[in-house]
Amino acid sequence: MNILESGPVKRVRETLEAAGLKGRVIKLKEPAGTPAAAEALAAEAGAVIKTPLYFIGGRPVLVLLAGDRACKPDGLPRAFNMEGEVRKAFSAEIKSATGYNIGCVPPVALAGLAEGLPMVMDVGLKRFDKVYAPAGHANCLFWATVEEIKGLTGCLVSYNVAEPVE
Repeated sequence: MNILESGPVKRVRETLEAAGLKGRVIKLKEPAGTPAAAEALAAEAGAVIKTPLYFIGGRPVLVLLAGDRACKPDGLPRAFNMEGEVRKAFSAEIKSATGYNIGCVPPVALAGLAEGLPMVMDVGLKRFDKVYAPAGHANCLFWATVEEIKGLTGCLVSYNVAEPVE
């Protein structure tokens, strides 16, 4: 089966198309989170979004991080105006909460438990005219502007959730 026609990627494509963003999903030869993927896109590593899932007091939240930055878990409760212990989700929890495998969670086309999942975007993504987000498969990304992603997701934007990778 063509990866672009697989269930997870198809959901992302259909969501983007419904928002007028047709033809945005890109299939790569390399897994999307690798330096080779950024190179294949002729993009900086920071323009490739990472989407780790965390729990704050038992409630899942999704973080949209620039690829050259790391999450600051201690900043998440403040960004979401939530209280509770913060921990990173395990692989099985990610699949259960979002319907997608670890490393493949898109900021759009979430269903089931993830419907209405609180999201926050690292303000560091605003450095880029175009960003690339996971599209449901390890080798697929979609491109958009930060403003388009904000419009599609309703996510918060925060200075408190990320720091440069050293």
